[in-house]
Amino acid sequence: MFPFLQQSASMPTPARVVLFSGLLVLVLAVTNASTADRITPDLQRAEVLAGLAAVGLMLVAVLWTRANPRSADQVDLQGEQGLVMDQQTSADLREELGWGSHMLLTATPASTVLVYWRGQVILRRGLIRAVTFKPGDICNRVMERETTISLVNTELFPGRTEFDSVVENLPAVVISPLGKNGVVVVGGWSKRCFSQSDERWLEGWTQRLKTSLEKNSSD
Repeated sequence: MFPFLQQSASMPTPARVVLFSGLLVLVLAVTNASTADRITPDLQRAEVLAGLAAVGLMLVAVLWTRANPRSADQVDLQGEQGLVMDQQTSADLREELGWGSHMLLTATPASTVLVYWRGQVILRRGLIRAVTFKPGDICNRVMERETTISLVNTELFPGRTEFDSVVENLPAVVISPLGKNGVVVVGGWSKRCFSQSDERWLEGWTQRLKTSLEKNSSD
């Protein structure tokens, strides 16, 4: 009768309590009306109010679930924890790469970080694979437009295999540009795991990192 009842198993516990309270009120109202000897105006008004209250409670349960959705399950990603950094860069740049990648891995739901600059990977951290990374259509579009792209659910994007050389089957990926010469690729542990705050933080760091990279190139 109510399609959203099929989704009750995925609701938070308080929302389920409210939902079933609404159903109980509705059942009691129907039972009361069906067992009454005669229908009076007072009974009709009471039944209408009870029905509205029941529907209201069920609507609250649905809105509660949308406002507080259950987090997606973490994916069991395959890879080894590690840190690989280009030692040809300056000490200051290595410090910047180390600090920024550490913050991404500890302060956001990131599982892996890759920095690609001027034709080579200068950093891999978190879960890593010993596979050559080559930018594909998505990364090239990020560099061309100098705009961050967030793939909140990679299953919906045919080009997701572009990131299998970072870590296979990443459920979510954010790609932020380093101007037209590189990108920072950040993979997540689960679908829709990155918030807008995470993306803004990444964009802020990539702007700072871009300045350090250009300075290192000119030295």
